[in-house]
Amino acid sequence: MTRREKEMLNSACQCSLVSRVVIFGGTHGNEMSGVALAKHWLKEPSELQRKTFVAEPCLANPLAVEKCVRYVDSDLNRCFSEEILRSPESESDPYEFIRARELYQKYGSGSCLYDFIFDLHNTTSHMGATLLRCSADDIMSLHLANYLQSSSGSQSMPCYNYLIDIPKKDNVYLQNIGKHSLCLELGPQPQGVTRADVLSRMRELVNCGLDFIDLFNQGKEFPSFETDIYRVLSRVDYPRDSDGEISAIVHSGLQDKDYVPLKPGHPIFTTMNGEDLLYDGETVVYPTFINEAAYYEKKVAFISTEKVHLKVPALKLETGAEHNGTLQ
Repeated sequence: MTRREKEMLNSACQCSLVSRVVIFGGTHGNEMSGVALAKHWLKEPSELQRKTFVAEPCLANPLAVEKCVRYVDSDLNRCFSEEILRSPESESDPYEFIRARELYQKYGSGSCLYDFIFDLHNTTSHMGATLLRCSADDIMSLHLANYLQSSSGSQSMPCYNYLIDIPKKDNVYLQNIGKHSLCLELGPQPQGVTRADVLSRMRELVNCGLDFIDLFNQGKEFPSFETDIYRVLSRVDYPRDSDGEISAIVHSGLQDKDYVPLKPGHPIFTTMNGEDLLYDGETVVYPTFINEAAYYEKKVAFISTEKVHLKVPALKLETGAEHNGTLQ
């Protein structure tokens, strides 16, 4: 480790008090763990409350939840671009454009900006409990993810720290509207189905995350640490014929192997005639979202990631900002 890296690890990143938290379920209306939890917490919110902040549950896409579909007109989790949020409203706007603006006005703009957002999702892929972050600069979400990995470990559903490293101005995801954020992506779980084990794990992670924020607000300093994350390299489509139809399916040797190293020459697809198609890259990658049902329409068979080692500085509350009282 270089001297500069040691100095970075030894210096603490200061963040302001977290006073308002929102937990979104039903961003996709058929991802049922978040839907079920948000509905429960809307009726019985006491489980979410801590001493130092207010936590609010929200059904992000109620019409899609009602219909038990991913979305009605457009994928809500791709509707938070600057272009959509700031464009004039029109009667012809897709439902999710209108809903994105409503959520942004309530939780993400001006004095309404919420300090932390949890966005709850399910995947049909074998991804365990994936902690998905959009911003590499969000040190608080890194510490929260590390806290979840160390405090609520599960052999049956381990935590993976996954990063879509994109500039905030290009971020089209719901979690973009908060000051800090973390997306929980748990699977495998079929669309439109609630699995008790997946729901229980998601509930555990949310509560553990709220505990972390409460400790942070009370002045607990979280030490520097080192960790591995999975950073997006590319989105890999299925092989297609001249008509654009899928001509090969995910190989059995790749299926359910999320985060398992994929080496050059390993099979990734197989045709209906039994021909294996091999990974022709030159480096080892780590596939995620393998054969995700919702990604067929997006022409994504899996997402290729690289494993990156991070050195994360300590985290502490801004000097003098400790919360010593109890919220009424």
